[in-house]
Amino acid sequence: MRLQDKVAIVTGGANGLGEATTREFVKEGAKVVIADIADEGQQFSDELNEQGHETMFVKADISKEEDIKNLVSKTVEKFDKLDIMFANAGINIETDVHDMDLETWHKVIDINLTGVFLSDKYAIEQFQKQRNGGVIVNSGSIHSFVAREGLTPYSSTKGGVKMLTQQIAAKYSKEGIRVNAIAPGYIRTSLINTLSEDVVNQLENLHPIGRLGEPEEVAKTVLFLASDDASFISGVTLPIDGGYTAV
Repeated sequence: MRLQDKVAIVTGGANGLGEATTREFVKEGAKVVIADIADEGQQFSDELNEQGHETMFVKADISKEEDIKNLVSKTVEKFDKLDIMFANAGINIETDVHDMDLETWHKVIDINLTGVFLSDKYAIEQFQKQRNGGVIVNSGSIHSFVAREGLTPYSSTKGGVKMLTQQIAAKYSKEGIRVNAIAPGYIRTSLINTLSEDVVNQLENLHPIGRLGEPEEVAKTVLFLASDDASFISGVTLPIDGGYTAV
C-alpha cells in the first residue's frame, strides 16, 4: 500500500493512461480525484467506489484556470488535502507547420502545455499551504526528446513539459516538492486499436523491444514516481518506451 492515505488528482483520468494509473493508485491505498472533460469519468468513479475505493469525479477543462482552481478546491474540500498531482490530460492533432493554422497551434498548446502548467501551479500552491511537500508527475512523451513528421504542435508542447518539469524541480525541490515527468512510447490504448494492422506493425518496429507498451506498464511507472520509492528523484523525464529513444 505505497500510497496509503494519500490524496491524488489524475487529469485525463477517465480513460487511457489516466484510467490505468487511477486503478494503480487506488489499489495502493490512494484516494483519487478523477478529472476529465468526459462525463464517463463519473461512471468510472462510481465503479471504483462500489469496489470500496474512495474516488470523486470532477469535470474539468485543464486549459481553463478557473476549472483547475475548482478542481484543487473540491479535492481539498472532499479529502482535506492534496499529496499527488498527475498532470496527464493531453491531445494530439497531426499537422506540420505549413499546413497548421493558428487555432490548431493554440488548442494543442493550451491543453498540453498550459494545462500542465496550471495543474502544477495550483498543486504547488496547495502543497505550500500544507507545508508537507508533495509530488507532481507530468505527462511528457518520447517526443519530448525526438521529432517525428506530422507532430509539430504535439512535440513542441511535450518538449515544453520536459523543461517545465526541470524548472519546477530546480525551484521547489528544496521545499520537499518533487516533480518528474514520464515519456511514454506508443502505448496500446483505445486510439491504437483504431489503426490498421500494418500501421500498428510499423509502430511496433520503432521500439527495439519489438512491441507496443501496455497502459499498466506506464501506470506502474507513474506509481513509482509518485511513491516514496522515488524519494530522491526530482527533475527527471523518464522514457517508458521499449528502447525507442535509445537508437
